[in-house]
Amino acid sequence: MRSKKKNASEIIMNVKATPYAAVEEIMEKKLEDIATILSSSGNRKSKLYEEVMTMVEKGLFKIALRRSNGVKSTAAVFLGINRNTFTDKMAKLGITCGKNK
Repeated sequence: MRSKKKNASEIIMNVKATPYAAVEEIMEKKLEDIATILSSSGNRKSKLYEEVMTMVEKGLFKIALRRSNGVKSTAAVFLGINRNTFTDKMAKLGITCGKNK
C-alpha cells in the first residue's frame, strides 16, 4: 500500500502543473507542524490564528525588504501594498530597515 504523504519529487512535479496548489500543499504541511507547536495554550484562550498570521506577515515583510535592499517603496510594490501601509505595518511588527534585521 502506498503512503498518503507525497515525496519531494512528487511535489516538485506538481509545481510545474499547478504552482499555487503545490505551494498551498507545502504551506499546509508546514502550518500543521507550526499549529502543533503553538497550540499548547494550556488554560488560556488560543491565539493561534493571530500568532501565525503575525509570523507570516513579518516573514513576508523581511523577505520584501531583503529583495528590495531595504527600499520600503520597492518592498511595498513587491507585496502589492501602499508604501504608507507598508511603513505602518513595519512599525507595528517591530521591523527595522537595518541590513541584519
